[in-house]
Amino acid sequence: MNEEVKSMLNTVMLDPDKCKGCITCMKRCPTEAIRVRNGKAKVLYERCVACGECVRLCPHQAKLASFDSFDVINNYKYKIAVVAPALYGQFNNLDDINIILNGLLQIGFDDVFEVSRAAELVTAATKKYMKHHKYQQRPIISTACPAVLELILVRFHSLADRLLPMKAPVDIAINLAREEAVKKGVKKEDIGVFFISPCPAKVFALKTGMGLEKPEADGVLSIAEVYKKLLPAMKSLTEVKPLAKSGSLGLSWASSGGEAAGVCDVKFLAADGIENVINVLKELEDDKLQYLDFVELNACNGGCVGGVLNVENPFVAKARIRALRKNLKYTASEPIAEDKDESFYLWDKMPEVKDVFRLDENRRVAMQKLAVIENVLSTLPGLDCGGCGAPSCRAFAEDVAANEVSKDECVRYEK
Repeated sequence: MNEEVKSMLNTVMLDPDKCKGCITCMKRCPTEAIRVRNGKAKVLYERCVACGECVRLCPHQAKLASFDSFDVINNYKYKIAVVAPALYGQFNNLDDINIILNGLLQIGFDDVFEVSRAAELVTAATKKYMKHHKYQQRPIISTACPAVLELILVRFHSLADRLLPMKAPVDIAINLAREEAVKKGVKKEDIGVFFISPCPAKVFALKTGMGLEKPEADGVLSIAEVYKKLLPAMKSLTEVKPLAKSGSLGLSWASSGGEAAGVCDVKFLAADGIENVINVLKELEDDKLQYLDFVELNACNGGCVGGVLNVENPFVAKARIRALRKNLKYTASEPIAEDKDESFYLWDKMPEVKDVFRLDENRRVAMQKLAVIENVLSTLPGLDCGGCGAPSCRAFAEDVAANEVSKDECVRYEK
C-alpha cells in the first residue's frame, strides 16, 4: 500500500488550526511517524500504526481520530450493530448488558451482534491452533490488537513468524452477523454491518482488511458518538428483551489479560500501554521470553477499554466490566459456528512486513545516505531535544540524508 493510499485510509488526522507545533505528539510516537514542519505537525503515514497515542496526548486536541459518521447506517435497509465489549464499561450503574443492546435497536439498528460472542470462539480456536502447531516458535504473539500487529510489521520484523495467524474477533463477528441475517431471510445486498469501535487502530484494520482478502465491515463507528445517542434511548426503554448471548470469557477481552487468561493457563504474559508493549517486543527480539507460550499485547492502557474513541476512564470501565462479568456464565449458552473449521478463523493472507525505514531501494544509494547520516550525527549534540522538528538526532540526520531538511535547522549544529 503506497503512502498516498494509506494516508487516505489512515485514521489519525490533524486540525492545523489547533496545532501549536509543541512536539508532544512527535516525541511520543512509537514509530517516529511525526515531524514538525513550519510550526505544524506532519504525519508520515507509511510509518503510522494508528495506535492513537498522538490523539490521546495532544494538549490542544489538534489530533483527531477518523471514523464513519453515524448517518452511514442509513445506506442499508437492514442495519446490524457489531458491539465491542468495551462499550459496556462506558455506562454508570449498569447491571444488565441487554439494556445497551436494546438501546441500539432504538437508535436505528435492526439487529445486534456481540464481539464478545466471537471472542469466545476465537479463544477456543486459538487453543486448538496452539495444540496442533506445537513447533511454531514460542511464545506465540496475539494479533488481536491491530496497532500492535502494525507495530511488529513496521518495526519488529524478526517477530513476524511468531504472530498468531488468527482473525480478530470483530472479523469473525461481522461474518457471523451477516450469515445470521441471511438465515433470517434478509437479502445480502440489504445488509449493512457496522462495528462500534473503541480505537482508531480497529477503524484502520477494518477499512484495510488486515489479514483478509477484502474489508468486510460496511462502516466503523465511534463508541463516543454512539454513546451520546444511546444514553437517552436507554433511559426511555419500556421493555428489555434478552438479547445478550456471550459469557464472562468474551467480556474479559475488553481488558488487558482477558484474552491470554482464556487461551493459556500459566505460561503467558499480558502487557498494555504502547511503551510497555515496545519493551516486551524488544525482550522477545532478544529471546528473553522463550519460557512463555503466549503473549497478549494491547497498545492502549488497560486494553480496549483504554481506546481513545471511548468516553470513560479505562480503569473505571475495567471495573464496571468486571462487575458485569460476575453475573454471567463463563461462556455463551447458545451454540454458534459449530460447522466452522480452522480455516474460518485463520487469516486469508499474511499481512505484509513493511520496510518503511529502508533508506533507499538501491543498495548503493542507501549506503551513500547512511554515510551522510553518520557524518551529520557526528556533528549533532545527541540531546534528542526535538527543536529541529524531528523526534531524535538520528531521525533528523535521516531527514537530512533524504533532503527533507537542511542540517542548519539543528539549533545546536556545529558549523
